[in-house]
Amino acid sequence: MSGRVRLSSTGELGGKVQVPPSKSYTHRAFVMASLASGTSRISNPLVSRDTLATLRACQEMGASLRESQSEVEVIGSEPKTPGDVVNVENSGSTLRFMTSIFSLPAGGCTVLTGDSSIRRRPMQPLLDALSQLGVKAWSAPGNGCAPIIVSAGGMRGGRAEIRGDVSSQFVSSVLMSAPLASSDSSLAVTDAVSRPYIDATLLLSELFGVSIHRKAYSNFDIPGGQQYRASGFRVPADFSSASFIMAAVAMAGGSVELSGLTQTFPQGDSKILDILVEMGVKVIRHEGSVLVEADGRDLRAREFDLTDTPDLLPVVAALAMKCDGPLQVSGVAHARFKETDRIRVLAEELGKTGAIIEERSDGMRISRPDGFVGAALDARGDHRMFMAFALASLVSQGSISVSGEESLDVSYPAFLCDMETIGAAVARE
Repeated sequence: MSGRVRLSSTGELGGKVQVPPSKSYTHRAFVMASLASGTSRISNPLVSRDTLATLRACQEMGASLRESQSEVEVIGSEPKTPGDVVNVENSGSTLRFMTSIFSLPAGGCTVLTGDSSIRRRPMQPLLDALSQLGVKAWSAPGNGCAPIIVSAGGMRGGRAEIRGDVSSQFVSSVLMSAPLASSDSSLAVTDAVSRPYIDATLLLSELFGVSIHRKAYSNFDIPGGQQYRASGFRVPADFSSASFIMAAVAMAGGSVELSGLTQTFPQGDSKILDILVEMGVKVIRHEGSVLVEADGRDLRAREFDLTDTPDLLPVVAALAMKCDGPLQVSGVAHARFKETDRIRVLAEELGKTGAIIEERSDGMRISRPDGFVGAALDARGDHRMFMAFALASLVSQGSISVSGEESLDVSYPAFLCDMETIGAAVARE
């Protein structure tokens, strides 16, 4: 367990940050490349605890790898049942995606499990949909959570209905496996959230040679008997990770260029650019980079619906600590099913600073403290909670300390180093 961290600044932030690669695109590219015949080259992948969990699961499924400093060559294979339990650690994407994929081998059973957080994350909507497609998969403890047992033998196909209001990962999981079903499939989705992540799945499916037809986000027709085709893919930089650096500039003031960002590939969290503009921050967009400039004064409080971008909840909540009035967030009931119940944890932890927070079923209302109270915040093992609380520490000039630095290796291992690069002081206890 790491110690506590405090952030402060002696002036405006400035410089340039190379944004880390997208976690969500890395997961999808590894899975599809592992199912493709031939060798795929995935360049600029994110190397983190979560994506390595997916890569290990793909190897256990039969894929082979050749790794270099900035590229992974994935040699796909016919899916096989692994010889041991698959440990996804803290990666919900790995658990959800691979539950469907491990139905595809000819025979045997696969057990998937992970850490205590993973064993609390809901899986029943996916299990129910897979059952409708001829797959036997169930929760070992009977509570709709991992460990999950998947009986192989192939996916039959057919018609399935699935809830889309808990996680878009359920939808993406079926969309990635159903093209390899023995017959055609149709998927009816109710109340889809985080829709840009579904867009990402569809875009990469097309790149890897698979055809999926859709009507909005409610109906998907997937021809069966398809084959993924090896391809090359460069993973784009991650707006989710970049949002925390942008918010630091907005809160402390300064000018920072974030390189590698492009809107060629759909990323819902690019919405952070519009959010910052609404709050009074100057954002200059270029193809391949974004410049964020702020004067360090109070930000304008606004109301934000984050239905399609729940991962922005922590960073927007942190921005509220610099706002000129109450900030409100709605549409994020599904954020309760992430690594933590992010609504509850944000309310409990930021409340320690003197902030006045009203927790709601699908969001929250946050008023910053009149004066920051010295507080020790606990990220609860959640990487985005740690980064959000680090921003609160920054704006409080170190009167707030944060534990949970070890969680950064899930998505943004270099976060604190990048914060130091742009001028923040990082003190460890």
